Order: sequence, then C-alpha cells, then structure tokens
Amino acid sequence: MKKLNLKHALLSSLIVYIIGISAYIGSYYVPILEDEALQANLILMVAIVPAVILGTFLYYRRGHETNGLLLGVTMFLGAMVLDAAITVPFFIMPYGGTHMTFFSDPGFWLIALEYIAIVFFYAIIKGRQKVRASVTVTK
Repeated sequence: MKKLNLKHALLSSLIVYIIGISAYIGSYYVPILEDEALQANLILMVAIVPAVILGTFLYYRRGHETNGLLLGVTMFLGAMVLDAAITVPFFIMPYGGTHMTFFSDPGFWLIALEYIAIVFFYAIIKGRQKVRASVTVTK
C-alpha cells in the first residue's frame, strides 16, 4: 500500500464538496417537504453517493493504492474544513444556525459515515483495498 497523496485527496474532496453543496442548496429551491432542512439533508444523502464515487474514482485513477478508510477519512475531513469555512458562515449562519448546531446535527454525522463508507467500499470493490480474513481450520 502506498502513502496517501494529500494533494489529490483534497482535490477529490473539493470536487465532492462542490457537488454536495450544490445539491444541498439547490434542494431549497424545490420545496417538497415542509421541513426544508430535513429535505436538504435527504437530498444530500442521495447526491453524495455519486459525488463520492466520482471523487474516489478520480483519486484512484492516478494509480494511488491508498487504504480506502484512510482516504475516506481524509476526504471527509477536507469537506468538513470547507463546511466550517464556507457552508456554515455563508449558508447556515444567515438563517440563525451556528457551527455548533451544524456540526452537532446527527444528520451531519450520518452523512459523514456514508461518505467514509462509500470510499472504503469503492476501494474494496475496485481492488484497491485488500480485505484480510483469517480462517484457521484445525482437526
């Protein structure tokens, strides 16, 4: 397994962030549910799947053999920094939210788990991650 290429991981994270924030903000323009915040999180949970797959594909396309869990956590941390620097001040605070309310929302952490799991399972499916199973048979 090769080391993490931080530059490429953060670039992939930025691509995922742009797609995710576009879906999140765009969901407010098509009101379907009464609870707009819930609707935005649900839309993001759906949109994040192809976005993360694309970002992970772009990272591994360059020939990196990074552990999927390490890559997933790194990419998510990159998105989290962008959320703290851009999303919260420009899209959450004007409507009364704070960093604390944003980052303590259980929906945020569900999306975090989804994000990391998608990267991890992508790595396994595409053969970039070895799954080691130890089976001992005794007579």
